[in-house]
Formats: sequence, structure tokens, C-alpha cells
Amino acid sequence: MPMNFFFKPRCLSVQSGALLLLLAVSVPLHAQTCLTSGDMDAATKTALLNTAQNYFDMVARGDAATLRQNSIAGLAGNFSGIEGAIKDNQASLAGANAVPRLPFVLQAEATANLEHAEFLCGVFGPAGQTTDSVVFMIPNLPPGSYGVVIQDVSGAKGPYTVSYVLEQQGGAWKLGGLYIKSPQAGGHDGSWFADRAREYKAKGQSHAAWLYYLEARDLLVPVSFMSTMVTDKLYDESQKAKPADLPPFDLAASGKTFKIAAMFPLASASDLDLVVKYQSADVSNASQTYNDNVAVIKALLAKYPEIRDAFYGVIARAVEPSGRDYGSMLVMKDVK
Repeated sequence: MPMNFFFKPRCLSVQSGALLLLLAVSVPLHAQTCLTSGDMDAATKTALLNTAQNYFDMVARGDAATLRQNSIAGLAGNFSGIEGAIKDNQASLAGANAVPRLPFVLQAEATANLEHAEFLCGVFGPAGQTTDSVVFMIPNLPPGSYGVVIQDVSGAKGPYTVSYVLEQQGGAWKLGGLYIKSPQAGGHDGSWFADRAREYKAKGQSHAAWLYYLEARDLLVPVSFMSTMVTDKLYDESQKAKPADLPPFDLAASGKTFKIAAMFPLASASDLDLVVKYQSADVSNASQTYNDNVAVIKALLAKYPEIRDAFYGVIARAVEPSGRDYGSMLVMKDVK
């Protein structure tokens, strides 16, 4: 099956950091072990790096068919997302140079899928993560041995990271996940967004601050299921700016009450938008749903006027119980 990973924010106190160390050295019922580059043998390290480079060459030349042949069965059977990512990024990656970071091996020993697999990689201190540590958190992970390789790429359109989750099958490392990501949004990196978040926080604009903290943490890791000392500290810092009225909540607009389900930043190469999702019984009437989307956007900006200056536009998405949705975008300058 395809592996869908997620990032769970971490907040480690001195006590919880010590507990993690205790868990790492004890013998758990389900062993979850991380081998850093210094822990693995030379042959394994070389195999991981060479495999990732081979897969990068396929991505850069747009050879999705061969990459699919080298994927685990579950991913090969549902490859449209990977194909789309390759197509969308080929122009940026073609002819680029990929420089690998040191790889990791994640060993999951269990008799069934691990509901919440957590891998502690590197050296941890009494307060939790250090500059030499990384944490990977993966839900519903089947038992097995997995490699994680991250490459820094200087593309035609700026820097990128290309990350691979590889599953060991026999003597080969098969592709289990591919993640292509720019570490910038609108030309700014995660540190820039963290600084702007602090500025919003100092001005009492907690909603803009909170959303910028989210964006900063997202940009500072190449994959969403990974955390570092820097992102852990940003999480701790962001909690002090967390507004009390985040979704879910009801929003009155145009004589209706909309149930807002989620609100988060969405980055592109040129700008940063705000996405707001709300519940809808039916999105089949495009005209009516568009009007509802516009009403939600206007009401949201009236509720949180501070976000006008923080984002280029707002994308409202009406979502049916089935998951089908309908989205509309308004640029801030067009919202009266």
C-alpha cells in the first residue's frame, strides 16, 4: 500500500525528553529503530545513496514509467500523484545537481502495522532534540526496513529538496514515497517566516503570527513527517501565540452559518495564500457554491482583518461529506 505520512508537532519538556531517552534504550513491545549514517555499514549507505541518485535521474528526465517499475506494489498501483509531481517539477529539476544529505534507515519490527511509528535518530539531550537529532513519525507503518534519503537540489527555478522513502525488498531498495518541495515561499525561507511571525506576535496579531509559524515550520523540513530541534523550538514558541478561536468554529455570512473546518497557509513559488475549508452539504451547484465561497472569504477577513496584509489571497473550499470539494480564490486587493 502507498505510505501516507504526516507531521505531528512535538513539544518536549526536560521530563519528556528524558522519557524519550528511556524509551529509546528499553526493549519495547514493537521495536522502532533508527540507524544514522554512522550506524549503518558502508554497503547499505552506498546502496541508499546510489538508489536515490538513480531515482533522481528518472525524475529529472521525466521517466515516470521506469520509476513506477521500481516502486513498491502499493505505490505502483496508485502512481498518479507521483506522476503529477514529476510533471510539475521536471522543468525545475532537469539538468540540476542533487547533493544528498546523510541517509537514515528506519527499522520497524512488529507483527502488524504500527499505528504510530516514531523513530528517534541521532543524539538526544535532557531537553529533547539536539542539533544532531531528527525524529520521523509515520502512521500505520507496515513492519520492514526503510531508508530515507534527502537531496538538496539547485534547480532552474531556485532551491528544492527531493526526498525518498525506500523500502528494502530483497537486495533492492524500492520507492515507497517521493516528495519534491521548495524550501521557499514567495522567495522567502522558513527563518524569514519565523521572524515575521515574531513581529506579528509582538503587535498582538496572533492569527497572522500563528499561521506564519505554521509556514515557517513547514518550510524548515523537507518532509512533513520529520521534525528537528529548530522546528520543535518553533512549535513551543508558536503555542504562546496560539489564538483561542481557531477552527473548527461557526462563521456567519450572507444570512447563513458556515462550519469552518480548517485554516492554513498554502505556499507557491511567488506568493503565500490562506486556505479556509468549510462543510457543505452539496457543491454540485457551482454558481451557488462560488457565492458561498466569496461570502466565507469576506466574513473571514472581517473577523480577522490582520490577515489581509499577511497573505496574497484567500482560497475558500466547500467540502462535501464525500470529500468532493469546490474552491474559489480571491486576491486580497479584490476583496471589498
